[in-house]
Parts: sequence; structure tokens; C-alpha cells
Amino acid sequence: MATAQLTASTISAKGFVSFEGLRASSTTVKASTFAPLRQNGLSTRSFRGLVVKAAAVVAPKYTSLKPLGDRVLVKIKVPEEKSVGGILLPTSAQTKPQGGEVVAVGEGRTIGKSKVDISVKTGTQIVYSKYAGTEVEFNGSNHLILKEDDIVGILDTDDVKDMKPLNDRVLIKVAEAEEKTAGGLLLTEATKERPSIGTVIAVGPGPLDEEGNRKALSVSPGNTVLYSKYAGNDFKGSDDSDYIALRASDVMAVLS
Repeated sequence: MATAQLTASTISAKGFVSFEGLRASSTTVKASTFAPLRQNGLSTRSFRGLVVKAAAVVAPKYTSLKPLGDRVLVKIKVPEEKSVGGILLPTSAQTKPQGGEVVAVGEGRTIGKSKVDISVKTGTQIVYSKYAGTEVEFNGSNHLILKEDDIVGILDTDDVKDMKPLNDRVLIKVAEAEEKTAGGLLLTEATKERPSIGTVIAVGPGPLDEEGNRKALSVSPGNTVLYSKYAGNDFKGSDDSDYIALRASDVMAVLS
């Protein structure tokens, strides 16, 4: 089978899926001109305006999208284009949103003999897990189809400390990192060890058991806890404090 090599005269990388450490970001690649090299002595056709997207694109002829089972359709929040100080951010520096508005929900699921409805309604503002779901472009906007279990919590304000965790999620305010070593040396931001201790701010209603009933969590607001270092989703609060939302199973101990 003959193959052709491609050269690009102009590429703007708003990107394919890329990995920074273990952090993935789904983006878009635009090419103003892709010109294939000569193949078997023949000059092949140039392709202009090629757009390759990581998200699935729903054709305009489809006017509705109905999630099935325990899935929900979320309209993704538009990323901030300016910093808090009003500085315009380049695309590469814009934080990928982890929130959006629920625009459609599935019919729920059956656990044992119980029918369990989706716990969020259309119009609800939610926060979801960083790597959850499938991104789709629908009606000119970016959406995400994800399972209800991938929803971290409900957030009706712009401040993460107001989040209402769902299911078995727990919202924790992270303890401040030590400023000095045991010997009294000041630590830089890069050398400060990330704490895995914090105070529980809010807890979800608990997971569902085999009969579809909620099981209460073993931690409560106000508890100081030790949690798994690499678990959960990190957030920055309006008070400049660090918060983390994780599953109750990632909490290892209550400290007193």
C-alpha cells in the first residue's frame, strides 16, 4: 500500500489530546494548509482549512440528544479568557473547565428491584471529574456526556467552598503546607510538600447499596482527615485556599 507524507505550512495547536505528566487536555488542531509531498512522482492535491477535533461532532440535521441510562448531557462552561487581574490569557494558559450546566438527563438505572432516578435536574450547575465523559460538539457548543457517578457535586456559585458533594464524594479544605523545614529553612513553593491532611467541609449523601438505599459516610463536616495523596480533583477557592474533592474511600483516617 502506497503512503504519502504530509507537511504543514501553518499549524495552530489548540491541540490533540496531550499529556502533561498524567494530566490530559482535549483540544483542537487547525491547519491552514496541509500539502502532501509528491507520491510516485505525482503532485497530490493540497487541503486547505482542515480542522481535526478530538470531540465528536453531531451533524446539524440532528436537533436533540437524549442521554440513556444513568448518563447526563452537560453544556461545558466556557473557559476564562482573562486572569483575575484582567490579563488576557493565551489559549494554552486557559484552565480547562470542570463545570457546566446539565441540559438533559437519562431515565436512571435499576439497582436490585429499585428504580433510581438521576439525582440532578436540567439547569443544575455541576462540577465533574477532570477526565470523565465523552466530549461532543452539538448545536454549536461543546458538551460532555458522562455518567452520573462522574459528577463531583453541585455548585450554584463561583466559590468552590459552596459545593454540595454528590454520592460518596467529600469536599476537603487542604491544610496549609509547611513554610519551613524542621531545621528552620524557608521552603520555596516548588519544594513545599503537598499536604494530605485537611478539614472536611461537606459530604455527599453516601453511595447506594445493593437495594438502592443510601449508606451514610463515615466522615462528617469538621473532621480533620488524612487522605490519599494523589486522589481526587483539586480546586482553588476565592479565599486563595486549596480544596480537594474526593471519594470517601480515599479518606484513610480521622485525626484528633
